[in-house]
Amino acid sequence: MTPEEICELLRDEFGDVIEATAVSGARPYATVAAQRWPDVARFLRDDPRLNFNMLRCVSSLDLMAEGKLAAIYDLNQIPQGRPGEDLGCPHVFAVRVVTDRDDPHLPTVSDLWPTADWHEREAFDLMGIVFDGHPDLRRILCPEDWVGHPLRKDYEFPVEYHGIPGTTEHELQSPRH
Repeated sequence: MTPEEICELLRDEFGDVIEATAVSGARPYATVAAQRWPDVARFLRDDPRLNFNMLRCVSSLDLMAEGKLAAIYDLNQIPQGRPGEDLGCPHVFAVRVVTDRDDPHLPTVSDLWPTADWHEREAFDLMGIVFDGHPDLRRILCPEDWVGHPLRKDYEFPVEYHGIPGTTEHELQSPRH
């Protein structure tokens, strides 16, 4: 199924919940309204025409100029069948879910794709997106007492952490570049 067909199917099923689409380029995606993301995710996973049975990755994006953050879910269809059976061409698609930068909340889909558990925790830790309904939303890379979210564009690197001086890649004592 082509990205255009996937977007058309999503628009037919969900209407205005599909806020935008981008089908040209190497990474086609649809932007989905945050409050309906779990419904769209279930459809993408369970509809036999799509069968996106694998969540490959969740990335986070700082859209600072727009005052938004986004989570991008990369989905794959892994064909299932018997040896020698023609399974057709698997498809790949992404979904972008956008939230307010000042109070970033998105619903979790970790109940649909278990892989989302760790990926959503990483987006929480490094970008500050809160995934409502997540079973274990806590930092995964930074210590629990770390202040801020290091992948945000306006993040200020600490001068020190528990007495350990902060440095940059140039070994400067000032964390600002």
